Amino acid sequence: MKHSISLAAAALLATLALAACDRPATIVVPPAATVAVPGPAGPAGEAGAQGSTGNTGATGKPGEGTTVILVPPAASAPTN
Repeated sequence: MKHSISLAAAALLATLALAACDRPATIVVPPAATVAVPGPAGPAGEAGAQGSTGNTGATGKPGEGTTVILVPPAASAPTN
């Protein structure tokens, strides 16, 4: 009985001693981000000839009627 009490006291003392130890903090350093850097500019190309703009098309005829725009009424607040 005498030995079990002293063994329990020693175990408790060892637990408290280990819990009081200061563990070094783990520092996680993320890797540096890779940044793509463009290279030097190449030589300028030769100036080209201006291309044809093509046919612009005929002008449309004016409308013959009246345009009516319907605006829906504003939504009313729901009633409880």
